[in-house]
Amino acid sequence: MGRLFGTDGVRGLANAELTAELAVSLSQAAAAVLTRPGGVGGRPLAVVGWDPRASSELLTAGVASGLASTGVDVLLVGVIPTPAVAYLTADYDAALGVMISASHNPMPDNGIKFFAKGGHKLDDGVEDEIEAAMSDPRPPRPTGAGIGRIRRAPDAVDRYVAHLESALTVSLAGITVVVDAANGAASTVAAKAYRDAGATVIGVHDQPDGLNINRDCGSTHLGSLRTAVLEHHADLGLAHDGDADRCLAVAADGSVIDGDAIMAILALDMAASGELIDNTLVTTVMSNLGLHLAMRDAGISVRTTAVGDRYVLEELRAGGFALGGEQSGHVVLPQYGTTGDGVLTGLRLMACMAKSGRGLAGLAAVVTKLPQVLVNVRVEDKAAAIAAPELQAALSAEESALGDTGRILLRPSGTEPLIRVMVEAPTEATARGTAERLAGLIG
Repeated sequence: MGRLFGTDGVRGLANAELTAELAVSLSQAAAAVLTRPGGVGGRPLAVVGWDPRASSELLTAGVASGLASTGVDVLLVGVIPTPAVAYLTADYDAALGVMISASHNPMPDNGIKFFAKGGHKLDDGVEDEIEAAMSDPRPPRPTGAGIGRIRRAPDAVDRYVAHLESALTVSLAGITVVVDAANGAASTVAAKAYRDAGATVIGVHDQPDGLNINRDCGSTHLGSLRTAVLEHHADLGLAHDGDADRCLAVAADGSVIDGDAIMAILALDMAASGELIDNTLVTTVMSNLGLHLAMRDAGISVRTTAVGDRYVLEELRAGGFALGGEQSGHVVLPQYGTTGDGVLTGLRLMACMAKSGRGLAGLAAVVTKLPQVLVNVRVEDKAAAIAAPELQAALSAEESALGDTGRILLRPSGTEPLIRVMVEAPTEATARGTAERLAGLIG
């Protein structure tokens, strides 16, 4: 059996791979590791939130039961974004936080993600401890008054929205925004936060029914958002994913503004205001070379990490930097949160528009992107597929052909049985041809 934890928690097909029994066992092990004696004073508390997938109800019950069975009190914060759970873990002074969500994955999938005290993501070593603890002999379970209590938090959304508003110094009055909540966790928060900040909000895909999360909407399907922005003559559109830790945008002219462009806009604004510590942006290897060139021209350094916002977070914390993120729309502002926060990103992006008086397309023009093609190939054994000698030989040949004019990245997905082939080149045709030739050798 492979490692249980992936790039972002434990994910799988709900009620098949990710079962209620696994949720109970996993949460009991997490309690043993994250609330060990000396780690937390008094009776430990866990904050638990979820996205609106139908299976989240099942898994939330399993997680809450597993935690309570170890003597941990459980505070249910409801359908709420992942970054809200991270923030509330710290705000309620909880020993740990748990989010039940598979983010942008299709509805049948789900996931369980843990946060340590303070709302911080777990590093690989702690995840390995939790996985090992699932096989350890369990100590005697508490009985009577020692059993953990499960209750709901009536003020979770209000606490989180008030926190988001603290990140703004300007009103968003006069900005009209279309918000695609992906029929997910953003449905409870995004429109309220944007309206409270002064924006005029037009909501789409904000009626979750348990089955429609991410279905042809959200940050992975921008077509309907683009149509709505043009139809309503809005200033921009914002798209979140199922757990609202991502934000992508559409400008008034219908052009798509990805995470690279969003990071560039925020970095330039923060550099001008003195907020960009050491004039440094942290991003992943997936970011376009165009972002690197734009930041170089602006005198901003770029630090590069492996794919995954957890690795961006590790670099941000290690260097004390103020901004990082991913091309996919995860943007991290450590002053305000311990993880990527899509709603916060949307607020700060609109604040840049309000302060500058410029449209989003004009602000994003600072980045001239190289054509980039991403091909996903489904495989059974990711490690074996990527190490195949024929593929490695072809990779070397293709890299030599591109030289300094582009780059190639082959990487296994951390959450799905896929190999991702990413190619940047001077032309779309060159990038696509290279990517397809390499993808054809994977299997």
